[in-house]
Amino acid sequence: MINAASHPTDVNPAKLAMLYKRELELCKVKPGETIALVSDLGTRREYIQATFAAADELGADAYEMCVNSIPGWTKVGVPTIGKCKGTLEALSAADIIVIFHVPLFARWLKTVMDKKVRVLMIIDAPDDLEQLMSPPGLKDACKYAEGLYRSTKEVRVVSEAGTDLTWRCGEYPVMTQWGYADEPGHFDHWGAGHIHTFPNEGSATGTVVFQPGDIVILPYCRFVTDPVRLEIRDGHVTKIDGGLDAKLMRDWLEDGKEGQQDKDPYAVSHLGWGMNPQARWYWMGLNGAEPERNRAAARVFPGNFLFSTGPNSQGGGKRTTRGHYDVPMRDCTVMLDGRTIIERGRITDPQLIVEREKH
Repeated sequence: MINAASHPTDVNPAKLAMLYKRELELCKVKPGETIALVSDLGTRREYIQATFAAADELGADAYEMCVNSIPGWTKVGVPTIGKCKGTLEALSAADIIVIFHVPLFARWLKTVMDKKVRVLMIIDAPDDLEQLMSPPGLKDACKYAEGLYRSTKEVRVVSEAGTDLTWRCGEYPVMTQWGYADEPGHFDHWGAGHIHTFPNEGSATGTVVFQPGDIVILPYCRFVTDPVRLEIRDGHVTKIDGGLDAKLMRDWLEDGKEGQQDKDPYAVSHLGWGMNPQARWYWMGLNGAEPERNRAAARVFPGNFLFSTGPNSQGGGKRTTRGHYDVPMRDCTVMLDGRTIIERGRITDPQLIVEREKH
């Protein structure tokens, strides 16, 4: 259970309702709409109170559904909704769901999104909710990036550390998050500002090298401290070389296997990049490695290349393995069909660059 008193923040708790009202306004919450709050045993109670207060100010109706578990990034795909009779039907009838844990890779999420329900995930600390709130222009940049990625046939990512990875696109949809759920059937994450897709099956090939300063944000929450070299063939990681960080990766993926022949944890999963100017890669160094302080920030800082392994069911694929690994990488060059959009970790396409707001 999260005890707010033991997690001091810079944000005055009384200010949360105002922040939540701003966020729900970005989500286009209107009078008469129904907001379903999906909480769990670890949800901050002040977040529930702030959502209720904001909903009341906006003239929306709201109720809370608390699930009997504490899902997290290391338990992706947990079916928190649907086991209890009536829960899926209730959420399918809402206009927007505000969920306080990770619903990604769970089947019920696709069900409600197919019914055009908006879904907003809130899982970050109060300070980060304020700092990372979507600035003007971020949605436009993300939608522009979505158009670029959708029309791309092949991506190549290289780095001076030794990364040289290529994959083909088009088999799976491009998924874009700009920090608020304002469109029918759209899932988003307060604090987001990034884009990804899953590579065509078997197409990812090459070498990926994590270097010190890259971030393992899932399942651990740590800076990479020694280089890790991955060899990738036919869409799967076939070799992991290095020291402690390599061992941590190998053992986690091995533990995710459901049988000796299971290769799903080693499959290349979502690949994309960050664009939220409110985030900085070094925040873990400032705020510590507590996951609540890094869930969005580490994934969305501008110019990062996010590499991952494991499931692809969120994009319509068949892999649901828990062997999921997320690593936002720095200093990479990203090329879409030969066109450079990020060079050595810096965004070069002006339409992908968003001005930072000061807080």
